[in-house]
Amino acid sequence: MSAEYGGDQIQILEGLEAVRKRPGMYIGSTSARGLHHLVYEIVDNAVDEALAGFCDTIEVTVNADNSVTVIDNGRGIPTGINHKSGLPAVEVVFTVLHAGGKFGGGGYKVSGGLHGVGASVVNALSDWLVVEVWRDGKIHEQRYERGKVVTPLTVIGECDPDKTGTKVTFLPDETIFEETVFDYGVLRQRLREMAFLTKNLKITLKDDREEKREESFHYEGGIREFVSYLNRSVQPLYEQIIYCEGTRDDVYVEVAMQHNDSYTESTYGFVNNITTPEGGTHIVGFRNALTKTFNAYAKKNKLIKENEQSLSGEDIREGLTAIVSVKLPEPQFEGQTKQKLGNSEARGAVDSIVSSQLEIFLEQNPAVAKTIIEKSVMAQRAREAARKARDLTRRKSALEGMSLPGKLADCSDKDPKNCEIYIVEGDSAGGSAKTARDRTTQAILPLRGKILNVEKARLDKIYANAEIKAMITAFGTGIHEDFDISKLRYDKIIIMTDADVDGAHISTLLLTFLYRFMPDLIKEGHVYLAKPPLYKLEKNKKVWYAYSDEELASILAEVGRDQNNKIQRYKGLGEMDSDQLWETTMDPEQRILIRVTMDEETSSELDLTFTTLMGDKVEPRREFIEENAKYVKNLDV
Repeated sequence: MSAEYGGDQIQILEGLEAVRKRPGMYIGSTSARGLHHLVYEIVDNAVDEALAGFCDTIEVTVNADNSVTVIDNGRGIPTGINHKSGLPAVEVVFTVLHAGGKFGGGGYKVSGGLHGVGASVVNALSDWLVVEVWRDGKIHEQRYERGKVVTPLTVIGECDPDKTGTKVTFLPDETIFEETVFDYGVLRQRLREMAFLTKNLKITLKDDREEKREESFHYEGGIREFVSYLNRSVQPLYEQIIYCEGTRDDVYVEVAMQHNDSYTESTYGFVNNITTPEGGTHIVGFRNALTKTFNAYAKKNKLIKENEQSLSGEDIREGLTAIVSVKLPEPQFEGQTKQKLGNSEARGAVDSIVSSQLEIFLEQNPAVAKTIIEKSVMAQRAREAARKARDLTRRKSALEGMSLPGKLADCSDKDPKNCEIYIVEGDSAGGSAKTARDRTTQAILPLRGKILNVEKARLDKIYANAEIKAMITAFGTGIHEDFDISKLRYDKIIIMTDADVDGAHISTLLLTFLYRFMPDLIKEGHVYLAKPPLYKLEKNKKVWYAYSDEELASILAEVGRDQNNKIQRYKGLGEMDSDQLWETTMDPEQRILIRVTMDEETSSELDLTFTTLMGDKVEPRREFIEENAKYVKNLDV
């Protein structure tokens, strides 16, 4: 062996060195997502105080220097000596992994966060962190740098004996994070969610950077108000929010739900206020309760005949918005990303509580029950029609040897890892792209006009749409319950549309389809937006391409604003000849691609955005556009 590998090569990482060495193991990643997790971990500790009944106000401030301050009016982290370590308890919390009030059952009955490692991990990954504690009439303070103690815990003043709480200010370490600028919108979404999940807790978010902003989130109705908020861009089928609450086997269960006129199910699970994007036993229990209770009621009240097929869970959940929140002492998570609840007692608790309370609700509200069951029956018929269309497609495929759409110009390489497909609007752009492409690895699928808005359509209509069928067949994965990512024929799916309003609309329609029916393509990083140039500048037989107004201004500043500058503003891809299209938008060495990503932790807000933009209600869409128009650049109306 070229290098010695013996006992001395085994490293022991002292204290918080392990966190700084392998930050991804503790916060998931060092990207923007991991950066925001630092804030969540400190806020989670404050929310735990609220869950325990000791805190009702949390204030989060993004300071002018991009540090963050979190203040709560809980009991204040203990400042007395922890006899096991001989250090003040607050110092132990911020410098020792797996230290906190969340172990042993003495400090908190239920808690979120990283199960006690949150504060020390944030400290380890910060350039500096200062904690201030109000307790016993005194103000205590301690400062750390990169996880190490800089000043001992010191009393810096006195306060009202009744004032208690904790203030934590930290600046993320830019040598660890790829991105250190906090996104106000991301923080707002998560803090609003936390306020919905903890009724009567008030959370204030302030931004003291250039764009000064401040918002407060306080919901006495808790998750009932969460459902109303999520349904604001659709039309609810009935006024009431169905609400179930109770405790069984030490599991506290809270469920709120309401059906709307859309065709999409939006069910979100939370465990101790932490989102579970992959579901788990609490969601299984909820869905089981829903299916058996509605079928029992429908048959008992002759809304479906005894000999008729029972409603499937999918039928009943069409257009359902639901929040399933459970709180339990020892949550166990499964899956690689720990986003799926595994506790078996949660399934039984949710099933039992929802079944009994939903049954009472349906008996007391027969008109609501009838409305839901009528919608479910319609969904069942559409699903059956979709199944027949799907089976017909499968039979055809088997007979024709998986024939690809006629308008697809496929690539010759058959290894999906090397291949990419461009989804192009219109035949003229499609023609240019077919000529420009590298035929070995680049496939072109031109679409005629705007595809169906799947936000307003059931499965049977979706399967009948020619443009959508062409994409499904070309990708090879199937959709919905048939989806199988291992059959994907291209590593990159690239949406290439004009840089104008129509192009943006087509891109949004395509992304809506992919998000609703093939979300794993986005999650696994296979979906991209091509970025064609907006301008071509010619001077002295030299050519520059600019992808934004700012870039054009920069080029002009460099080459001069002379009379013989020839500037062409591209209105569409069809205006480019094949050489220009290759050089600017399709050449892997030169092009700019924007990868489409999604954060599963913010899935409720993502769902709401699609519903707002693509649903039937005009007013929420107008409000969304008015609120976000200032962030849009290079909009060509």
